[in-house]
Amino acid sequence: MNLNSFFINSLLLIALSVFLFVTAPAPLPLAAKNKSATVDINQVFMMLEAENDAARAIWTKEIVKAGKQAGLKFEEDWRENNVEAGPLPALFLRETARNMERNPLRLSLFLGSDFPISSANKFEDSQLANFMLLKTSSNPQFFLQQDTALYTAMFPDMAIYQVCVDCHNDHKDTPKTDWKLNDMMGATTWMYPKQKISLEECLSLLNLLRDSIKTAYARYIDKVATFQNPPEIGSKWPKEGYFLPDVNEFIATVKNKASVLTLNSLLEHSKSKPEKVAVL
Repeated sequence: MNLNSFFINSLLLIALSVFLFVTAPAPLPLAAKNKSATVDINQVFMMLEAENDAARAIWTKEIVKAGKQAGLKFEEDWRENNVEAGPLPALFLRETARNMERNPLRLSLFLGSDFPISSANKFEDSQLANFMLLKTSSNPQFFLQQDTALYTAMFPDMAIYQVCVDCHNDHKDTPKTDWKLNDMMGATTWMYPKQKISLEECLSLLNLLRDSIKTAYARYIDKVATFQNPPEIGSKWPKEGYFLPDVNEFIATVKNKASVLTLNSLLEHSKSKPEKVAVL
């Protein structure tokens, strides 16, 4: 690592440490406003993936899995007025992605596969080629899509919970019914139009993801309030009974887990050589 790269990574670490671990909103640190320092989008993708992984794990295990045992329901048509249910894990990610799409920063997120339940999520062309490389190596794939001019990153989406395996195997529209635990079911895919961004923009993207997760959970809580027999909403979680954490409790838990994962992701990525971006 050359001196300039060391300086930039040091600035990013300082900025992230403040951003990730402060307990209340604060102005961006001076390090993040250094206009000469830029961050490779692959580093940003790694951090975003770590944040999203934390939120998805908490949603899947602590809300969906524990919630079903407590009497809550989670269904595909959860948005319908007459359905008293919440979004399945993949739909919670989709809700988060929809929230991001409303922002001018143009950060995109979707969950694709070679055997998706919805044909709209089926990988094709360069995306399929990179997904095949991902399945072979299990290493994240970074590439530039020529047709969209978007820098893209794919990360493995593994079947780590039985609830996800059962849902996909039993779905009426599934093209594959023999999924097993620890199978790679697809890829979390991120896209952004720039290869290099400022530290300030990097933190803005992380903040956008967190705000989008918060909005997705808040929408679920709003839906729960319409149930005939809504669970108690406060500081308790479904593993304790017919309860749900409120928005602040849920987001605080996500932030605590995500902050460590995000910082570790940056530290690991900074030790390795910069990723080459394939052009496809």
